[in-house]
Amino acid sequence: MKTNLITREGFNKLQEELDFLWRKERPEVTKKVNWAASLGDRSENADYQYNKKRLREIDRRVRYLRKRLEEVRVVDYAPVQEGKVFFGAWVALVDDDDETLTFRIVGPDEIYERKDYVSIDAPIARASLKKEPGDEVYVKTPVSEKTWYIESVRYETA
Repeated sequence: MKTNLITREGFNKLQEELDFLWRKERPEVTKKVNWAASLGDRSENADYQYNKKRLREIDRRVRYLRKRLEEVRVVDYAPVQEGKVFFGAWVALVDDDDETLTFRIVGPDEIYERKDYVSIDAPIARASLKKEPGDEVYVKTPVSEKTWYIESVRYETA
């Protein structure tokens, strides 16, 4: 199950990707398809086949982004969140062996390409919600169980 929450930065990033694909990349690929099609036999034309495939990929991603941007709910920082773990927080955890783990709780659409972001749907994020520094976080996953302690909680304000 995907949670339909997203940070303001994540929403803006998806919007920028949609704008880039629709306004820049799609028109360029369409020109290449038209040029390749004008050369004649399309069955053996690698430029035509590749760009036609790329055009389908762009269209698929554009449809997904448009639908997803309508579904998500942007969660902005509020001062009442200060000191407790909520959506958008940077959380630093420490265990009994002084091993530290730092991550930001974000929506599932934002975790790709970022090793320091964790989806709100992840067990460690769920276990950390509404806790404050010094609280114990017990994380149970299908493969292990571990206890962490919240070292710090901070929010980035724009």
